[in-house]
Amino acid sequence: MDRHLLILLSEEGAEAERVAELTGYLREELLALDVDDVTAVPRGQPPPGARAVDVGEIGTLLVGLGSSVAALEQVVSVLRSWLGRCHDARPSLRLQMGEDVLDMSGATDEQVAEALEIFSRRRSTAGDRP
Repeated sequence: MDRHLLILLSEEGAEAERVAELTGYLREELLALDVDDVTAVPRGQPPPGARAVDVGEIGTLLVGLGSSVAALEQVVSVLRSWLGRCHDARPSLRLQMGEDVLDMSGATDEQVAEALEIFSRRRSTAGDRP
């Protein structure tokens, strides 16, 4: 089973600084969990002199879940709580583990909770296979 979770965070119309700030806050919360590491993933450097930055490339985290069985459930719980606190503008999240992908954009708290539960359950079941 792939023990890495890729999280892509974006917010429609947000400046790069805003996305970087949100990503930093989320990273801090995830680092408090029983995970191996939470790394900001650079997607390549802009060409010298370029002013435009792809905001989607700023909000990318790679979470090393390690051998802890509960790590994914802890991450899912933090994501649900973190999204619930984003009231003024709700960021979109894309989670990817192996071939399994979950996109959440414009979802209600209930929809987020249900989608994260299904994602977590699917990944737990996938990990039980020989």
